[in-house]
Amino acid sequence: MDGFELNKIAGAVLAAMLVMAGGKTVLDIAVPKHKPEKAGWSLPITQAKAKTAEPAAPFDAKAVLALLSKGNPDSGADAFRKCLACHTPDKGGRNLVGPNLWGIVGRKVAQAAGFEARYSDAMKAQGGDWTWERLAKYLHRPAEAIPGNKMIFDGVKDNADLADLLVYMRKLADSPAALPQ
Repeated sequence: MDGFELNKIAGAVLAAMLVMAGGKTVLDIAVPKHKPEKAGWSLPITQAKAKTAEPAAPFDAKAVLALLSKGNPDSGADAFRKCLACHTPDKGGRNLVGPNLWGIVGRKVAQAAGFEARYSDAMKAQGGDWTWERLAKYLHRPAEAIPGNKMIFDGVKDNADLADLLVYMRKLADSPAALPQ
């Protein structure tokens, strides 16, 4: 058998496949089938909640401070994982995009060693110390607490989660600050 014979066999096989595939296509065109009303699939759509005309209650830091005695530092450590992208919690830890948070409770605002020049002007203008109430307000909504600060974190909305986070941050010190009364 020479090469010409092999070419004839391969051609016959390919022609048979073309007739089968082409025949099916011709039949699909010639014989109408049931067509769906709409092309594609219907996906379940959940309706967004309608906005109420009543505005949300303003944030009450005192409500968060009342929860501190019941706060769970282990849950706070889980909540703190979001902060690890920009902050370190270790004693003597390095500054990242944000300052190291060791000893934050009671520390002067905009006064982290080696980070002073990188604070925003809005943060530098605050003055004072990081009190429990100030931290609660700031961590709830940083952009509202100190407009113009550089922190892009959206905040912790749930009061219990915020209390857990604050109780965890209390542990980030040689001598943890006393809980508010």
